[in-house]
Amino acid sequence: MKLVSLLLIMITICSFKVTDAVTHSYIDTYRDLAIIEMYRTGVPASITLAQAIHESASGTSNLASNSNNHFGIKCKSYWRGRSYYHVDDDRNNRGELIESCFRAYDFVEDSFIDHSNFLKYSAHYQKLFQLKRNDHIGWANGLKECGYATDKRYTQKLIRIIEKYNLAVYDSWEDPRNWNVSSRAN
Repeated sequence: MKLVSLLLIMITICSFKVTDAVTHSYIDTYRDLAIIEMYRTGVPASITLAQAIHESASGTSNLASNSNNHFGIKCKSYWRGRSYYHVDDDRNNRGELIESCFRAYDFVEDSFIDHSNFLKYSAHYQKLFQLKRNDHIGWANGLKECGYATDKRYTQKLIRIIEKYNLAVYDSWEDPRNWNVSSRAN
């Protein structure tokens, strides 16, 4: 009986599909933060949102839920913050999957800020900042070329998300320093 219950739980967890409504809510929640980060660092808001949607399953993944890491950024040797261990794509010397060290944050906003800083201040992403802010296709290709993800279809997935949810519109939004707080309440 325990085996059947466990199997049903696993099927339920594995079959959970993020709906468009969940993704639209996620975009509504974090679009302003993505725009603020775009003006602070130059990372297009469409790219930030697409990566966050993809990497965190619109905020529903275990990594996002347990560590507020919405971009799948691993610890790296220089990371001095909190960590969260989660099986991903790292393997031991026998080829077996092992837990990877991911950055953990107190707040989701910290994840967005660290993502922008990670791209802006990492030497191997510098060529991305020569691209125009509204060139989401160039940015998506560049992220894959620079090694952000191991998924061979990463570029296509980001572009599909950007186009499906019309995220490119946020790349041309005005500078948040010009926002009138009362006019932003919608």
